Amino acid sequence: MAAKTNPPARPQVLSTRALNRATLERQLLLHRADMSAKEAVEHLVGLQAQNTRPPYFQLFARLEGFEPAELSALMESREVVRMVTLRSTIHTHTAQDALTLRPLVQAARDRELKTFRRGLVGVDLDRLSAISRKLVEERPRTNKELRAELLAEWPDADPQALSVAARCGLPLVQVTPRGLWDRSGQVELTTVEHWLGRSSQPAPAPDGTVLRYLGAFGPASVKDMQTWAGLTRLREVFERLRPRLRTFRDENGAELFDLPDAPRPDPDTPAPPRFLPEFDNVLLGHADRSRVIPPAHKGRNGVGNQSYGTVLVDGFLAAVWRADRTGDTANLTVQPLGRLGRAERDAVGEEAVGMLSVMSEATAYDVRFADFIDFGD
Repeated sequence: MAAKTNPPARPQVLSTRALNRATLERQLLLHRADMSAKEAVEHLVGLQAQNTRPPYFQLFARLEGFEPAELSALMESREVVRMVTLRSTIHTHTAQDALTLRPLVQAARDRELKTFRRGLVGVDLDRLSAISRKLVEERPRTNKELRAELLAEWPDADPQALSVAARCGLPLVQVTPRGLWDRSGQVELTTVEHWLGRSSQPAPAPDGTVLRYLGAFGPASVKDMQTWAGLTRLREVFERLRPRLRTFRDENGAELFDLPDAPRPDPDTPAPPRFLPEFDNVLLGHADRSRVIPPAHKGRNGVGNQSYGTVLVDGFLAAVWRADRTGDTANLTVQPLGRLGRAERDAVGEEAVGMLSVMSEATAYDVRFADFIDFGD
């Protein structure tokens, strides 16, 4: 008689709260980390940087003793750069990641360009890239300057399509002073190779990036990773890595992958309030965002393409915020999305004052709770 074989053990089911605490720990939001800004940018595989100030606020929320001058110095020394990578959005990356992540997502940039093909009839894309490279490496150019030069070559093409073709075809970085703390500067572009004085590397196998993603965002599904990266067809990569990973299920039955020794804190671990800027990747890094955004608050952290500053309370989205300044006073208004108890309001207020004391040069702070914030302007 053949010996009986035991069926494979069912993967452990992780509750939403368990996923929340694991994600906060990986994102350095459960406890502020004692690491450098450069180490944090590398660990998080980049910071969403559609606007210039959010990366600074992202690091303040995550690092012990962070000062904005630290990230500015990294940008000036070209140890970190701003460029289009994941999801076709601007991210702040370490120099090394800029040279490897952009080639990894190049296929997605090629697909993006196909949506503009009607405006590029008759345009030789290889020649466009060669002309664009020569122009921006001669000196950094604004989008307007680059577009004007390309229109001179292809006057019948759509101007926006020409700009997109240059951005998709070349790894363009935004040069400083753009992005420096409390410094103004228009967007001027050059290639990452010219800015860093190093050649881009061949597109790496995605395996390493999958492991890094899980280290910063896991446990996560294949779809989560694809959403974060803006890539497709990663299932085979996860399958190749499966022997090296642990698997779980979420409460809806979706399969989740994780690094075997990655931290997965107790779901009851306290999570202090955190103020996050618009477009923080902890809110964008998964297809299923319920681990951070309660279903009742889905879609309430922004309108259309506009995202608001958000407040995490007990680890979950609980409020939106806006700051401005009147004379020497920094004003910060918090709009709760649901009921906050007295202790929660006190903790949020304390975190707000701590943030303003570092992220504002004001000498006085006014933190208010309101039923509505006008984000119109």
